Amino acid sequence: MELQVWNSFLIAFSVLLPLINPLGSALVFLGLAGDAPPKTYRSLARRIAINNIVFLAVIELLGAAILNFFGISLPIVQFSGGIVIAAMGWSVLNEHGAGANSRNKQDEADEKRDLEDDSRTRDLEAKAFYPFTFPITSGPGTLVGVLTITAHSASKVISKNVLAHLGIFLAIVVLSVLVYFCYAYAPRITKAIPPNTAHGILRVVAFILLCIGVQIAWNGLAQLLTTLLKP
Repeated sequence: MELQVWNSFLIAFSVLLPLINPLGSALVFLGLAGDAPPKTYRSLARRIAINNIVFLAVIELLGAAILNFFGISLPIVQFSGGIVIAAMGWSVLNEHGAGANSRNKQDEADEKRDLEDDSRTRDLEAKAFYPFTFPITSGPGTLVGVLTITAHSASKVISKNVLAHLGIFLAIVVLSVLVYFCYAYAPRITKAIPPNTAHGILRVVAFILLCIGVQIAWNGLAQLLTTLLKP
């Protein structure tokens, strides 16, 4: 029994770690959150981690049934979700400089900082699920990964099925805990890095996010074209 859980955990963790990529996603999160107070980062990180556990657990248990109910295929999820990811990457890539200019202006207006922080905190909290949980933390690639792992671990024996789902869920929890720490302390993680280097890293990560989105969309489109052109 323990071996079944451990095997499912290792498979799920290995597959989902590069897809969720807590450290890389934290840099994107930092670019979007900007100059928010530390307590806002911790509060947001806690919400995002909890959202991520619930979200992926629902996908693990009901994802295939939901897609079948609405008649949605995995290639469609990849194609449409990849476009969303690419759009997010493009947004971060182009708006980061504007965010830096905004932070410079805030430094010149200390009396307005508290009001701006409160307003920014509310705006960020409204984005805790979208886009911070989905698709920044767990995007279409992660959803397809969870669905694939679940299908791979499926068994006709109920006890084995339950243990496999338990292993996958534990992997989701561990990865979400890593997300919390990376997101909560994202400013501190990058604090030791010079600003120009941090800006460069954020731009590179945003470009990679754009490329990942295009790649996911292309994978979905390629499968759709293969089905369409099949004689």
